Amino acid sequence: MCLPSDSGAGNLKTRPKAFVKSGSHKEEKVREVIIFRGEDGYWVAECPSLPGCISQGETKEKAVENIKEAISLYIEALKEDNLPIPEETFEAMVVAV
Repeated sequence: MCLPSDSGAGNLKTRPKAFVKSGSHKEEKVREVIIFRGEDGYWVAECPSLPGCISQGETKEKAVENIKEAISLYIEALKEDNLPIPEETFEAMVVAV
């Protein structure tokens, strides 16, 4: 999602982020989620720190609800397979062209 920045930083702007909490109450972590309107009109939600973790919904709220569930299930599957859980970095940028 691209929005104008008030920072006056020229052509390089920090991307607005939606933060979602995932996991159980004991293990809640914040993940960056990118939300954008798909070609079909649905809202697409993607968690860049978890490759392939994408969901969608008819509204932004439903897309966020669905990506929270997708993140939880993704992390649960990694744990079940004894695989490392990627850390969140929040290093995404939007470049104006």
